[in-house]
Amino acid sequence: MVDQRPNIIFIITDQQRFDTINSLGFDFMETPHLDRLVREGVSFTGCHVTAASCAPARASLFKGYYPHTTGILKNADRWRESWVELLNTSGYHCTNIGKMHSWPFETPLGFNERYVVENKDRYLEGRYYFDEWDKALRFRGLIKQQREQYRKLPDYDKQLGAFDWKLPADTHPDNFVGDMACWWLDAHPHTDPNPLFLQIGFPGPHPPYDPLPSYAEAYLDKRLPIMEVTQDELDNQPPPLAELRRHNSEIDHDSVIMPLNPTAAQRQRQRAYYCANITMIDEKVGQIMESLDRNGYLDNSVVIFTSDHGDCLSDHGHSQKWTMYDLITQIPLIVWSPGRYPAGKVVDALCQQMDLGPTILELANVDVPPTLEAVSLAEAFTDDDWPGREYLFAEQAKDGILTHAEFMTMVRTSSHKLVHFLDEPYGQLFDLHNDPREVNNLWDAPETATVKQQLLAELREWRIRSSLQTADLFQDYR
Repeated sequence: MVDQRPNIIFIITDQQRFDTINSLGFDFMETPHLDRLVREGVSFTGCHVTAASCAPARASLFKGYYPHTTGILKNADRWRESWVELLNTSGYHCTNIGKMHSWPFETPLGFNERYVVENKDRYLEGRYYFDEWDKALRFRGLIKQQREQYRKLPDYDKQLGAFDWKLPADTHPDNFVGDMACWWLDAHPHTDPNPLFLQIGFPGPHPPYDPLPSYAEAYLDKRLPIMEVTQDELDNQPPPLAELRRHNSEIDHDSVIMPLNPTAAQRQRQRAYYCANITMIDEKVGQIMESLDRNGYLDNSVVIFTSDHGDCLSDHGHSQKWTMYDLITQIPLIVWSPGRYPAGKVVDALCQQMDLGPTILELANVDVPPTLEAVSLAEAFTDDDWPGREYLFAEQAKDGILTHAEFMTMVRTSSHKLVHFLDEPYGQLFDLHNDPREVNNLWDAPETATVKQQLLAELREWRIRSSLQTADLFQDYR
Protein backbone atom coordinates (compact mmCIF):
# COMPACT_ATOMS: atom_id res chain seq x y z
CA MET A 1 0.00 0.00 0.00
CA VAL A 2 1.38 3.42 -1.00
CA ASP A 3 2.10 5.75 1.91
CA GLN A 4 -0.05 8.84 1.28
CA ARG A 5 1.55 11.05 3.95
CA PRO A 6 2.95 14.31 2.57
CA ASN A 7 6.55 14.97 1.66
CA ILE A 8 8.02 17.56 4.02
CA ILE A 9 10.60 19.96 2.59
CA PHE A 10 12.27 21.92 5.38
CA ILE A 11 14.41 24.86 4.19
CA ILE A 12 16.40 26.77 6.79
CA THR A 13 18.78 29.65 6.27
CA ASP A 14 21.40 30.86 8.74
CA GLN A 15 21.10 34.24 10.42
CA GLN A 16 18.27 35.70 8.32
CA ARG A 17 16.31 38.55 9.86
CA PHE A 18 12.52 38.56 9.78
CA ASP A 19 12.47 41.85 7.85
CA THR A 20 13.95 40.41 4.64
CA ILE A 21 10.96 39.24 2.58
CA ASN A 22 9.29 41.69 0.23
CA SER A 23 5.73 40.38 0.49
CA LEU A 24 5.76 40.61 4.27
CA GLY A 25 6.08 44.38 4.06
CA PHE A 26 9.75 44.99 3.33
CA ASP A 27 9.66 46.33 -0.19
CA PHE A 28 13.38 47.07 -0.43
CA MET A 29 13.98 43.30 -0.70
CA GLU A 30 14.03 41.35 -3.97
CA THR A 31 12.60 37.95 -3.04
CA PRO A 32 10.15 36.86 -5.75
CA HIS A 33 10.25 33.15 -4.90
CA LEU A 34 9.76 33.62 -1.16
CA ASP A 35 7.00 36.07 -2.09
CA ARG A 36 5.30 33.22 -3.92
CA LEU A 37 5.42 31.09 -0.77
CA VAL A 38 3.89 33.98 1.19
CA ARG A 39 1.11 34.52 -1.36
CA GLU A 40 0.24 30.83 -1.51
CA GLY A 41 1.02 29.79 2.07
CA VAL A 42 0.74 30.70 5.74
CA SER A 43 3.22 33.18 7.25
CA PHE A 44 3.90 33.45 10.97
CA THR A 45 5.04 36.99 11.84
CA GLY A 46 5.28 36.43 15.59
CA CYS A 47 7.66 33.47 15.52
CA HIS A 48 10.75 33.57 17.77
CA VAL A 49 13.67 31.22 18.34
CA THR A 50 14.62 29.95 21.79
CA ALA A 51 18.31 30.89 21.74
CA ALA A 52 20.49 33.75 20.51
CA SER A 53 23.08 31.65 18.67
CA CYS A 54 23.18 28.87 16.10
CA ALA A 55 23.54 25.45 17.71
CA PRO A 56 21.34 26.07 20.78
CA ALA A 57 18.54 27.43 18.58
CA ARG A 58 18.82 24.60 16.06
CA ALA A 59 19.00 21.88 18.70
CA SER A 60 15.91 23.31 20.38
CA LEU A 61 14.10 23.38 17.03
CA PHE A 62 15.00 19.78 16.17
CA LYS A 63 14.38 18.42 19.66
CA GLY A 64 11.30 20.37 20.82
CA TYR A 65 12.77 21.49 24.15
CA TYR A 66 14.25 24.70 25.51
CA PRO A 67 18.05 24.98 25.57
CA HIS A 68 18.27 24.57 29.34
CA THR A 69 16.46 21.25 28.91
CA THR A 70 18.52 19.96 25.98
CA GLY A 71 21.74 21.04 27.73
CA ILE A 72 22.93 22.49 24.40
CA LEU A 73 23.63 26.07 25.41
CA LYS A 74 26.36 27.18 23.01
CA ASN A 75 28.04 26.20 19.77
CA ALA A 76 30.12 23.01 20.00
CA ASP A 77 27.96 21.50 22.75
CA ARG A 78 27.31 17.88 21.81
CA TRP A 79 24.10 17.35 19.85
CA ARG A 80 23.38 13.87 18.53
CA GLU A 81 19.60 13.21 18.41
CA SER A 82 16.41 14.82 17.13
CA TRP A 83 12.75 14.17 16.35
CA VAL A 84 13.84 13.33 12.78
CA GLU A 85 14.49 9.86 14.22
CA LEU A 86 10.74 9.53 14.85
CA LEU A 87 9.98 10.42 11.22
CA ASN A 88 12.56 7.89 10.05
CA THR A 89 11.17 5.14 12.26
CA SER A 90 7.66 5.85 10.95
CA GLY A 91 8.79 5.28 7.36
CA TYR A 92 9.99 8.63 6.04
CA HIS A 93 13.11 8.70 3.90
CA CYS A 94 15.10 11.46 5.60
CA THR A 95 17.80 13.39 3.74
CA ASN A 96 19.85 16.38 4.87
CA ILE A 97 21.61 18.62 2.35
CA GLY A 98 23.57 21.54 3.76
CA LYS A 99 23.87 22.96 7.22
CA MET A 100 22.48 21.49 10.45
CA HIS A 101 25.23 22.63 12.88
CA SER A 102 25.05 19.47 14.96
CA TRP A 103 28.15 18.43 16.86
CA PRO A 104 29.82 16.27 15.73
CA PHE A 105 28.92 17.61 12.29
CA GLU A 106 28.16 14.19 10.79
CA THR A 107 25.97 12.89 13.60
CA PRO A 108 23.12 10.91 11.92
CA LEU A 109 20.31 12.75 13.78
CA GLY A 110 17.81 10.32 12.25
CA PHE A 111 18.70 10.98 8.60
CA ASN A 112 19.15 8.15 6.12
CA GLU A 113 21.73 10.24 4.32
CA ARG A 114 23.54 13.49 5.00
CA TYR A 115 25.43 15.79 2.63
CA VAL A 116 26.98 18.12 5.18
CA VAL A 117 27.89 21.73 4.39
CA GLU A 118 28.71 23.81 7.44
CA ASN A 119 29.62 27.41 8.26
CA LYS A 120 31.33 29.29 5.48
CA ASP A 121 34.07 30.40 7.87
CA ARG A 122 34.69 27.73 10.53
CA TYR A 123 36.92 28.66 13.44
CA LEU A 124 35.49 27.34 16.71
CA GLU A 125 34.57 23.71 16.18
CA GLY A 126 35.78 21.62 13.27
CA ARG A 127 38.09 24.24 11.83
CA TYR A 128 39.80 21.62 9.69
CA TYR A 129 36.71 19.52 9.04
CA PHE A 130 36.23 19.03 5.29
CA ASP A 131 32.58 19.05 4.25
CA GLU A 132 31.00 18.44 0.84
CA TRP A 133 31.74 22.00 -0.24
CA ASP A 134 35.41 21.81 0.82
CA LYS A 135 35.82 18.60 -1.16
CA ALA A 136 34.20 20.07 -4.27
CA LEU A 137 36.48 23.12 -4.16
CA ARG A 138 39.53 20.92 -3.61
CA PHE A 139 38.82 18.79 -6.68
CA ARG A 140 38.41 21.91 -8.80
CA GLY A 141 41.78 23.19 -7.57
CA LEU A 142 40.22 26.17 -5.80
CA ILE A 143 40.99 27.73 -2.41
CA LYS A 144 37.94 28.64 -0.35
CA GLN A 145 37.33 32.29 0.40
CA GLN A 146 37.41 32.62 4.18
CA ARG A 147 38.96 34.49 7.06
CA GLU A 148 42.58 33.56 6.34
CA GLN A 149 42.32 35.07 2.87
CA TYR A 150 40.18 38.06 3.80
CA ARG A 151 42.65 39.06 6.52
CA LYS A 152 45.21 39.80 3.78
CA LEU A 153 43.07 42.64 2.40
CA PRO A 154 44.46 46.08 3.31
CA ASP A 155 41.05 47.34 4.44
CA TYR A 156 39.92 44.11 6.12
CA ASP A 157 39.07 45.80 9.42
CA LYS A 158 36.85 48.35 7.67
CA GLN A 159 34.71 45.97 5.59
CA LEU A 160 32.34 44.87 8.42
CA GLY A 161 32.50 41.35 6.99
CA ALA A 162 31.26 42.36 3.51
CA PHE A 163 33.38 41.01 0.66
CA ASP A 164 32.96 40.20 -3.04
CA TRP A 165 32.69 36.55 -4.06
CA LYS A 166 35.41 36.15 -6.69
CA LEU A 167 35.38 32.40 -7.35
CA PRO A 168 33.04 30.87 -9.98
CA ALA A 169 29.39 31.55 -9.21
CA ASP A 170 28.48 27.88 -8.73
CA THR A 171 31.11 27.53 -5.99
CA HIS A 172 29.42 30.05 -3.70
CA PRO A 173 28.20 28.00 -0.70
CA ASP A 174 24.55 28.96 -1.07
CA ASN A 175 24.58 28.22 -4.80
CA PHE A 176 26.39 24.98 -4.01
CA VAL A 177 23.78 23.85 -1.48
CA GLY A 178 20.85 24.90 -3.67
CA ASP A 179 22.34 23.14 -6.69
CA MET A 180 23.07 20.00 -4.64
CA ALA A 181 19.45 19.90 -3.47
CA CYS A 182 18.24 20.13 -7.08
CA TRP A 183 20.77 17.49 -8.14
CA TRP A 184 19.55 15.12 -5.43
CA LEU A 185 15.92 15.61 -6.41
CA ASP A 186 16.74 15.04 -10.08
CA ALA A 187 19.07 12.07 -9.52
CA HIS A 188 17.32 10.19 -6.71
CA PRO A 189 14.79 7.79 -8.27
CA HIS A 190 11.29 8.86 -7.28
CA THR A 191 10.22 5.24 -6.92
CA ASP A 192 10.63 5.02 -3.14
CA PRO A 193 7.18 4.24 -1.71
CA ASN A 194 8.09 6.15 1.45
CA PRO A 195 7.38 9.86 1.80
CA LEU A 196 10.34 12.25 1.85
CA PHE A 197 11.64 14.48 4.62
CA LEU A 198 14.23 16.71 2.96
CA GLN A 199 16.07 19.25 5.09
CA ILE A 200 17.99 21.88 3.11
CA GLY A 201 20.30 24.12 5.12
CA PHE A 202 21.73 27.22 3.46
CA PRO A 203 24.94 28.56 5.07
CA GLY A 204 23.99 32.18 4.29
CA PRO A 205 23.31 34.96 4.90
CA HIS A 206 25.58 34.21 7.87
CA PRO A 207 28.86 36.13 7.52
CA PRO A 208 31.18 36.59 5.82
CA TYR A 209 28.65 38.61 3.82
CA ASP A 210 30.12 37.68 0.45
CA PRO A 211 27.53 37.50 -2.34
CA LEU A 212 28.30 37.64 -6.02
CA PRO A 213 28.97 41.34 -6.81
CA SER A 214 26.20 41.47 -9.42
CA TYR A 215 23.61 40.79 -6.70
CA ALA A 216 25.06 43.43 -4.37
CA GLU A 217 24.95 46.16 -7.00
CA ALA A 218 21.16 46.27 -6.90
CA TYR A 219 21.17 47.09 -3.17
CA LEU A 220 24.12 49.48 -2.82
CA ASP A 221 22.12 52.56 -3.84
CA LYS A 222 18.82 51.51 -2.29
CA ARG A 223 17.35 53.25 0.72
CA LEU A 224 17.74 50.50 3.32
CA PRO A 225 16.08 50.71 6.78
CA ILE A 226 19.20 51.05 8.93
CA MET A 227 18.52 52.10 12.52
CA GLU A 228 20.08 55.17 14.04
CA VAL A 229 22.24 54.24 17.04
CA THR A 230 22.38 56.93 19.71
CA GLN A 231 24.81 57.33 22.56
CA ASP A 232 21.86 57.41 24.95
CA GLU A 233 20.80 53.92 23.82
CA LEU A 234 24.35 52.58 24.16
CA ASP A 235 24.77 54.14 27.62
CA ASN A 236 21.66 52.32 28.83
CA GLN A 237 22.68 48.85 27.65
CA PRO A 238 23.75 46.42 30.43
CA PRO A 239 27.52 45.98 31.02
CA PRO A 240 27.74 42.57 29.26
CA LEU A 241 26.43 44.15 26.06
CA ALA A 242 28.92 47.01 26.33
CA GLU A 243 31.67 44.40 26.67
CA LEU A 244 30.21 42.47 23.73
CA ARG A 245 30.54 45.59 21.57
CA ARG A 246 34.16 46.09 22.62
CA HIS A 247 34.94 42.42 22.02
CA ASN A 248 33.46 42.45 18.51
CA SER A 249 35.38 45.62 17.65
CA GLU A 250 38.68 43.87 18.37
CA ILE A 251 38.18 40.23 17.32
CA ASP A 252 37.07 39.15 13.87
CA HIS A 253 34.33 36.62 14.45
CA ASP A 254 33.22 35.12 11.12
CA SER A 255 35.45 37.66 9.33
CA VAL A 256 33.50 40.56 10.88
CA ILE A 257 35.21 43.34 12.79
CA MET A 258 32.54 45.77 14.01
CA PRO A 259 33.95 49.22 14.81
CA LEU A 260 32.40 50.94 17.80
CA ASN A 261 31.29 53.79 15.51
CA PRO A 262 30.97 52.55 11.92
CA THR A 263 30.27 55.13 9.24
CA ALA A 264 26.98 55.36 7.38
CA ALA A 265 28.74 54.19 4.22
CA GLN A 266 30.15 51.12 5.99
CA ARG A 267 26.74 50.22 7.39
CA GLN A 268 25.03 50.69 4.02
CA ARG A 269 27.53 48.47 2.25
CA GLN A 270 27.27 45.71 4.86
CA ARG A 271 23.46 45.77 4.70
CA ALA A 272 23.50 45.71 0.90
CA TYR A 273 25.76 42.67 0.81
CA TYR A 274 23.61 40.89 3.40
CA CYS A 275 20.42 41.56 1.43
CA ALA A 276 22.12 40.45 -1.77
CA ASN A 277 22.96 37.08 -0.22
CA ILE A 278 19.28 36.61 0.65
CA THR A 279 18.28 37.35 -2.95
CA MET A 280 20.77 34.68 -4.06
CA ILE A 281 19.15 32.19 -1.69
CA ASP A 282 15.69 33.22 -2.88
CA GLU A 283 16.71 32.33 -6.43
CA LYS A 284 17.80 28.87 -5.28
CA VAL A 285 14.50 28.39 -3.43
CA GLY A 286 12.75 28.98 -6.75
CA GLN A 287 14.93 26.38 -8.45
CA ILE A 288 14.28 23.88 -5.65
CA MET A 289 10.53 24.39 -6.12
CA GLU A 290 10.95 23.71 -9.85
CA SER A 291 12.92 20.53 -9.10
CA LEU A 292 10.26 19.32 -6.68
CA ASP A 293 7.61 19.94 -9.30
CA ARG A 294 9.63 18.38 -12.13
CA ASN A 295 10.19 15.21 -10.14
CA GLY A 296 6.62 14.71 -8.95
CA TYR A 297 7.03 15.70 -5.30
CA LEU A 298 5.21 19.00 -5.19
CA ASP A 299 1.59 17.79 -5.51
CA ASN A 300 1.81 16.18 -2.08
CA SER A 301 4.33 18.29 -0.22
CA VAL A 302 4.52 20.75 2.64
CA VAL A 303 7.32 23.28 2.18
CA ILE A 304 8.56 25.06 5.31
CA PHE A 305 10.91 28.04 5.12
CA THR A 306 12.60 29.57 8.17
CA SER A 307 15.94 30.63 9.68
CA ASP A 308 17.82 29.87 12.89
CA HIS A 309 18.03 33.48 14.19
CA GLY A 310 18.64 37.01 12.93
CA ASP A 311 21.49 39.52 12.81
CA CYS A 312 21.77 43.01 14.30
CA LEU A 313 23.89 44.17 11.34
CA SER A 314 25.13 47.15 13.42
CA ASP A 315 21.62 48.12 14.59
CA HIS A 316 21.63 48.73 18.36
CA GLY A 317 25.41 49.08 17.94
CA HIS A 318 25.88 45.31 17.73
CA SER A 319 27.29 42.72 15.39
CA GLN A 320 25.60 39.43 14.54
CA LYS A 321 23.70 37.70 17.39
CA TRP A 322 24.20 37.04 21.18
CA THR A 323 21.59 39.66 22.16
CA MET A 324 17.85 39.37 22.73
CA TYR A 325 16.55 42.07 20.43
CA ASP A 326 13.73 41.05 18.09
CA LEU A 327 16.23 41.45 15.25
CA ILE A 328 17.83 38.28 16.65
CA THR A 329 14.98 36.23 18.09
CA GLN A 330 12.21 36.93 15.54
CA ILE A 331 12.62 34.94 12.35
CA PRO A 332 10.72 34.32 9.10
CA LEU A 333 8.43 31.29 9.03
CA ILE A 334 6.35 30.31 6.00
CA VAL A 335 4.43 27.05 5.61
CA TRP A 336 3.30 26.31 2.03
CA SER A 337 0.95 23.58 0.86
CA PRO A 338 -1.85 24.75 -1.46
CA GLY A 339 -5.07 22.87 -0.87
CA ARG A 340 -3.91 21.78 2.56
CA TYR A 341 -3.35 25.21 4.12
CA PRO A 342 -4.90 28.59 3.27
CA ALA A 343 -3.27 30.90 0.76
CA GLY A 344 -1.96 34.27 1.84
CA LYS A 345 -2.78 33.84 5.49
CA VAL A 346 -0.70 35.80 8.02
CA VAL A 347 -0.63 34.67 11.65
CA ASP A 348 0.48 37.44 14.01
CA ALA A 349 0.10 35.51 17.28
CA LEU A 350 3.26 34.57 19.17
CA CYS A 351 4.88 31.17 18.78
CA GLN A 352 8.25 29.54 19.33
CA GLN A 353 10.07 28.18 16.32
CA MET A 354 10.54 24.83 18.08
CA ASP A 355 6.74 24.44 17.83
CA LEU A 356 7.42 23.21 14.29
CA GLY A 357 8.54 19.87 15.77
CA PRO A 358 5.16 18.60 17.01
CA THR A 359 3.48 20.29 14.04
CA ILE A 360 5.55 18.19 11.63
CA LEU A 361 5.07 15.01 13.67
CA GLU A 362 1.29 15.49 13.64
CA LEU A 363 1.40 16.14 9.90
CA ALA A 364 3.26 12.84 9.49
CA ASN A 365 0.80 10.96 11.72
CA VAL A 366 3.55 10.30 14.26
CA ASP A 367 2.78 10.30 17.98
CA VAL A 368 4.11 13.43 19.65
CA PRO A 369 6.18 12.70 22.79
CA PRO A 370 4.15 13.98 25.75
CA THR A 371 7.18 15.62 27.38
CA LEU A 372 7.84 18.07 24.53
CA GLU A 373 7.96 21.71 25.59
CA ALA A 374 7.08 22.65 22.02
CA VAL A 375 3.36 22.82 21.16
CA SER A 376 1.76 22.18 17.78
CA LEU A 377 0.83 25.04 15.45
CA ALA A 378 -1.83 22.91 13.73
CA GLU A 379 -4.79 25.00 14.93
CA ALA A 380 -3.18 28.20 13.62
CA PHE A 381 -3.72 27.10 10.02
CA THR A 382 -7.51 26.95 10.33
CA ASP A 383 -8.46 29.05 13.38
CA ASP A 384 -8.46 32.79 12.66
CA ASP A 385 -8.66 33.45 16.40
CA TRP A 386 -5.76 31.17 17.35
CA PRO A 387 -4.28 32.81 20.49
CA GLY A 388 -0.73 31.53 20.21
CA ARG A 389 1.58 31.66 23.21
CA GLU A 390 1.15 34.22 25.96
CA TYR A 391 4.85 34.14 26.79
CA LEU A 392 7.97 33.51 24.71
CA PHE A 393 11.40 32.59 26.09
CA ALA A 394 14.97 32.59 24.80
CA GLU A 395 18.29 31.76 26.44
CA GLN A 396 21.99 32.32 25.88
CA ALA A 397 24.91 31.03 27.94
CA LYS A 398 28.35 32.54 28.33
CA ASP A 399 30.64 31.52 25.48
CA GLY A 400 33.81 32.74 23.79
CA ILE A 401 32.02 35.82 22.45
CA LEU A 402 29.41 36.70 25.08
CA THR A 403 32.15 36.71 27.73
CA HIS A 404 30.64 38.80 30.54
CA ALA A 405 27.25 37.17 31.11
CA GLU A 406 26.98 33.78 32.79
CA PHE A 407 23.44 33.25 31.55
CA MET A 408 20.95 35.53 29.82
CA THR A 409 17.23 34.81 29.59
CA MET A 410 14.46 36.62 27.74
CA VAL A 411 10.74 36.54 28.45
CA ARG A 412 8.45 38.31 25.97
CA THR A 413 4.75 39.02 25.67
CA SER A 414 2.91 40.90 22.94
CA SER A 415 3.45 44.13 24.88
CA HIS A 416 6.74 43.85 26.81
CA LYS A 417 10.12 42.16 26.80
CA LEU A 418 12.41 41.52 29.76
CA VAL A 419 16.03 40.32 29.57
CA HIS A 420 17.44 38.85 32.78
CA PHE A 421 21.14 38.42 33.58
CA LEU A 422 21.87 35.72 36.14
CA ASP A 423 22.95 37.06 39.57
CA GLU A 424 23.10 40.66 38.33
CA PRO A 425 21.09 43.75 39.36
CA TYR A 426 20.81 45.07 35.79
CA GLY A 427 18.77 43.94 32.81
CA GLN A 428 16.61 45.18 29.95
CA LEU A 429 12.90 45.95 29.81
CA PHE A 430 11.13 47.27 26.73
CA ASP A 431 7.60 48.53 26.15
CA LEU A 432 7.02 47.00 22.71
CA HIS A 433 3.87 49.02 22.00
CA ASN A 434 5.47 52.41 22.53
CA ASP A 435 9.04 51.40 21.66
CA PRO A 436 8.87 48.61 19.06
CA ARG A 437 12.52 49.12 18.09
CA GLU A 438 13.64 48.38 21.67
CA VAL A 439 15.72 51.49 22.20
CA ASN A 440 14.52 52.80 25.59
CA ASN A 441 15.59 50.48 28.41
CA LEU A 442 13.00 50.74 31.23
CA TRP A 443 14.69 48.31 33.67
CA ASP A 444 15.03 50.96 36.39
CA ALA A 445 11.98 53.05 35.44
CA PRO A 446 9.50 53.41 38.37
CA GLU A 447 6.50 53.40 36.04
CA THR A 448 7.29 49.88 34.80
CA ALA A 449 8.25 48.34 38.16
CA THR A 450 5.04 46.29 38.33
CA VAL A 451 5.48 44.88 34.81
CA LYS A 452 9.10 44.06 35.61
CA GLN A 453 8.13 42.06 38.70
CA GLN A 454 5.36 40.25 36.81
CA LEU A 455 7.76 39.16 34.08
CA LEU A 456 10.44 38.12 36.56
CA ALA A 457 7.84 36.03 38.38
CA GLU A 458 6.77 34.37 35.12
CA LEU A 459 10.41 33.62 34.35
CA ARG A 460 10.75 31.82 37.67
CA GLU A 461 7.53 29.86 37.24
CA TRP A 462 8.54 28.85 33.71
CA ARG A 463 11.85 27.38 34.85
CA ILE A 464 10.18 25.46 37.68
CA ARG A 465 7.45 24.19 35.36
CA SER A 466 10.02 23.19 32.76
CA SER A 467 12.15 21.30 35.28
CA LEU A 468 9.13 19.39 36.56
CA GLN A 469 7.88 18.52 33.06
CA THR A 470 11.23 17.18 31.85
CA ALA A 471 12.79 15.92 35.09
CA ASP A 472 13.58 12.37 33.92
CA LEU A 473 13.80 12.98 30.22
CA PHE A 474 17.43 13.20 29.19
CA GLN A 475 19.08 10.25 30.84
CA ASP A 476 20.01 8.74 27.46
CA TYR A 477 18.84 11.36 24.96
CA ARG A 478 21.71 13.79 24.54
